[in-house]
Amino acid sequence: MSARSAEDWTHEGLDLLAADDPQGAAKAFREAIAVDSNHADAYHGLIRALGDSGDYDASVAAALALTVLTPQDPLAHTSLSIALQKAGKIPEAEAAAGKARILEWKQQLAAEPDPDLQ
Repeated sequence: MSARSAEDWTHEGLDLLAADDPQGAAKAFREAIAVDSNHADAYHGLIRALGDSGDYDASVAAALALTVLTPQDPLAHTSLSIALQKAGKIPEAEAAAGKARILEWKQQLAAEPDPDLQ
């Protein structure tokens, strides 16, 4: 039998979240990250699972790790903002949300050339 992939573990974690088992889901997402430390979807799931289980500090730590892994991803900073908000760190949550908006705007500007400038 072959070893399970990060994707397999992530799917299991999502199934466990859907079954209202955030602690089991967190274990599965951690397994996914152990297999592939760059698997961003597993970090997103872990952030959610930890938040749902009330471990807000660990959720924030996972979100911070995701922003290090994908620093230009607005969704990573949005996830950090949500985790910080659940942890009661409102000013930090607002700052993370602002960073997410700025990154999203930068992506939009890079993707859509202004016809007036051509």
